[in-house]
Amino acid sequence: MIFVRTLAMIVGLLAIAAGVFVALQGTGILKWPAGSAMIGERAWAVRGAVFAAVGAIIVWLGRRC
Repeated sequence: MIFVRTLAMIVGLLAIAAGVFVALQGTGILKWPAGSAMIGERAWAVRGAVFAAVGAIIVWLGRRC
């Protein structure tokens, strides 16, 4: 059971980090890499926020096990 809990925490934290990165690019706050098509696109900001929220749910569920 400890393996599943650890795996859920790792996957959840990676999802949060990726989601925040995409959301920051989508809002135009983070402009790296410069040639990214996601910079300043609202749709990517929403997708990133949703992905980060899913990661937070995975972390929460992993802590409950």
